[in-house]
This record gives sequence, structure tokens and C-alpha cells, in this order.
Amino acid sequence: MMERYFVDSNVFLRYYSHDDKRQSSQAEEFFLRAKRGEIEIFCGPPVFFEVAWVLKTFYGQPNTTILDTLESMLSIPNFTVFDAEYVIRAIESARKKSCGFADSYIAVVAHEQNIDIATFNEKHFKKADVSLSQFPKPKS
Repeated sequence: MMERYFVDSNVFLRYYSHDDKRQSSQAEEFFLRAKRGEIEIFCGPPVFFEVAWVLKTFYGQPNTTILDTLESMLSIPNFTVFDAEYVIRAIESARKKSCGFADSYIAVVAHEQNIDIATFNEKHFKKADVSLSQFPKPKS
């Protein structure tokens, strides 16, 4: 049976940032093993959220570079992303509307599921071009 791994965000971050020579080298070899079909790798949307957040807050990368990195992650061979269709659509939406990945992901999923978004952060969701309903008031 082939080895299978759920990949944490720090492996991707070392691979793309090259800020730790030893870990970057290990991450590169890990992804090469996937490319050669020696291992299967997996992750879900939270890993994409973490990568985007760290690239923005710690590395100060612009949104376009962050989205390029997220797209690059999707192209790794033998890599399964849970809810990939939402991740892909959120990246596309974030690019078109110049907004962050996390807000785009929420907007895409809410739209797909026909669910209203409750948020205090209307400014970011207006960029995502979604209609927001009034925040629900507590029942008396």
C-alpha cells in the first residue's frame, strides 16, 4: 500500500519560502516523491487558509502572489485537496474581485449552498460582490 500523508501548511510554506534550508530541502524531496508517484498527499481548505494568512502577515506578500502560490499548490501531482472545487473557485473569485482568499471561499460556499453570510466585516465581503443580509438580531 502506498504511503499517504495529510500535509500541514508549514511543509508548503518551507517549500515556497526557502527560509529554512534543511526544511525547504526536505519539503522539496517530499513533493518530488509525490510527483514520482511514490506517495499520495492530501489536505483541506484550512491548510490553504493558513498558507494565505502566513504569506500575507509574516512574509508581506501581495494578494496576487498569494493566489499564485495557492494555485501552484493545486498543481502538485498525486495531491488530493478536499473540497477542491470550492478552493479553485475561491482563488478565481479572489483574483477577479481583488479580495482575500478566505473571504472569497466563504462567499463561494455560501453562494453555492444558498446561505446568507452573517459578518461584522462587511467591507471585505462587499469586495467579494456578495449580497449580505442584515446581521441577525437576538430574539427577545
